[in-house]
Amino acid sequence: MLSLIVPTYNERQNIVQLVARAGKTLAATGEPFELIIVDDNSPDGTAGEVRRLQAERPWLKLLVREDERDLSTAVLAGWKMAQGEILGVMDGDLQHPPEILLKLFEAMRQTHGDIVVASRNVEHGSVSDWKFRRRIISWTATLLAAVLLPAKIRRVKDPMSGFFLLRRTVVEGRTLKPLGYKILLEVLARGNYEKAVEVPYVFEERARGGSKMGVVQVWRYLVHLARIRFTS
Repeated sequence: MLSLIVPTYNERQNIVQLVARAGKTLAATGEPFELIIVDDNSPDGTAGEVRRLQAERPWLKLLVREDERDLSTAVLAGWKMAQGEILGVMDGDLQHPPEILLKLFEAMRQTHGDIVVASRNVEHGSVSDWKFRRRIISWTATLLAAVLLPAKIRRVKDPMSGFFLLRRTVVEGRTLKPLGYKILLEVLARGNYEKAVEVPYVFEERARGGSKMGVVQVWRYLVHLARIRFTS
């Protein structure tokens, strides 16, 4: 089974399209699947919209967390309740095109990779229409990761990606302590794997809703980077 986790906070405007597109793509893999929405008690009614969609979708699951708000720990909570041997994560704002899930799954099957990453930094991968300031922030964050993190992580060209699949054995029995948005960094640092594969994709611009990126998230990223650097 393939279990895809989508952490959400105030994504009611995107959730209908996301569930439709992700469900269609997961079905195309030919594998049993479940889509688990982990919502951090969104005040915009995201969870209520998911409950409405569940009526005709037995594969759609919902976990609402009332006392915590953090993307990475939301993913871990979703993986904990997941039934699949293949685990995945994708953002809820449609900046990660759900159709790429099929390419990730096929790459995992063909290459026998333990982790398959949707990558902006390999050939044919890119971002759509990022403003210059956002490109600089992303470039700086990636450079810091390349300089500070262990060689095992640096082999992945887009360790900042939030869109990937992995085999359950990668994280099973491992103590993960992610912070902020970059859970893949934690998986690459502490996971049990031999082969990580990257698949190109184009990171889309958000069409609806507001970005969650801010000073707090930047600070959490820096703290997380330092934690991995000195404990790996």
